[in-house]
Amino acid sequence: MNVMTGDVVEVDVDGEAVSALVLLATPEAVILDPCDGTMPMVFRPEHLTNVRIFDPAV
Repeated sequence: MNVMTGDVVEVDVDGEAVSALVLLATPEAVILDPCDGTMPMVFRPEHLTNVRIFDPAV
């Protein structure tokens, strides 16, 4: 898994791209906050196959 706590990522949820902050990334679960007032989302790391990590250096 290449997602780390504090990353800003984009994931596909129900066919739509969602940007979110990674609140916690462990081998058991990844908790993402979409920062839009909705509840954080919990994923198993193996389900985050199409995650895109924003690179602050770009």
